[in-house]
Amino acid sequence: MTRFPATAMFICLSAGAVMAQAPPQIPAPPAQFPAQAGATQAPARPPAPTRDPNSPGYVKAKELADGQLPAATENGNFIVGPTHNPGTELAPKDPLDGKVSVFTMDSKDSKLYPGIARQGPSGFGNPADPAAPRPAITVAPAPYSRKVAVYVPKGYVAGTEIPFLVAGDYREDPWLFVATDNLIAKKKIPPMVVVWLANGGSDGQGSQRGLEYDTMSGKYAEFVETEVLPLVEKQYNVKLTKNPEGRAAFGCSSGAAAAMSMAWYRTDLYHRVVSYSGTFVYQQWPPNPETPHGAWDYHATIIPNSPKKPLRIWMQVSDRDNYQNRDDYHDWVVANEHMAQVLADKGYPYQFLFTRNAGHCDAGVRSQTLPLALEYIWQGYRK
Repeated sequence: MTRFPATAMFICLSAGAVMAQAPPQIPAPPAQFPAQAGATQAPARPPAPTRDPNSPGYVKAKELADGQLPAATENGNFIVGPTHNPGTELAPKDPLDGKVSVFTMDSKDSKLYPGIARQGPSGFGNPADPAAPRPAITVAPAPYSRKVAVYVPKGYVAGTEIPFLVAGDYREDPWLFVATDNLIAKKKIPPMVVVWLANGGSDGQGSQRGLEYDTMSGKYAEFVETEVLPLVEKQYNVKLTKNPEGRAAFGCSSGAAAAMSMAWYRTDLYHRVVSYSGTFVYQQWPPNPETPHGAWDYHATIIPNSPKKPLRIWMQVSDRDNYQNRDDYHDWVVANEHMAQVLADKGYPYQFLFTRNAGHCDAGVRSQTLPLALEYIWQGYRK
């Protein structure tokens, strides 16, 4: 599952201005993650088909005019695109009003994630023959280091309690900090800290990133709570709120599945979730009989069969999002459509965007919708 690129461009649009021509294109995300040492790359897969948001079995959604987005106060399902112009809140800003600092964490210091890497093939098998037997996944210990970037808003008084957002897949591109900084300045979201941390390396089943993000448990939330946040508080003299209403989790692809798991399994810690191209499919490794189809079980059994939780969720999927034709559990569009349906059935506050003319973790979609996503999840927040 691809991440956002490190060099995405952001275009400043003046309020009320009419574009005479199409804006420059934002670079597409890389085709796949860089390989971790010792890992074997999966075979190339055919491009994902373009899906129709009005397909049978998909949620009923309101189609908006091209370039229009729903209000941050609206719940439900929406179809947007095909044009994805960057929001004004993502215009380059140097310096930011707030302060960004970066530190490094090493696997040798982690009790929960000492580090693994896949040694053999991906286990995906041959994309040209989905019925062919899949090779076994083997792993071995592998050290790693991860960067953690911390945004502290302007005017923060050291030691006072503050809400925060945790995001995965950190890369050295400040788009998330820029949007947060501008939205705080416009008083559209509360002043908050952003903790943006890199994954432990590689991607997919048998990788450290996959272990962290695709495992159906509260372990990743525990890692953040016990190994990351204490360092943030100590190094930057911030007091992160313990109130789950003031805590949000954010991610794309498997990082979005991780964000959902942080809130689902540790609802005592997180109540707000942002999901771009969520990997609500079967990526979990090692297997767990309690969740036999990994994150696919969220919409198949877990959410439908569980009491409603105090969660607020913003979700997005693209018409050309991932599709891996090897079983019935690897269609990202269907998975997100099903998530929207079960959230609606259970009465959750959620907003779901189906984005036309876009791919997995699409940079153009993110640059258009990130301000909306952040505004939506912080609706109703009170200290």
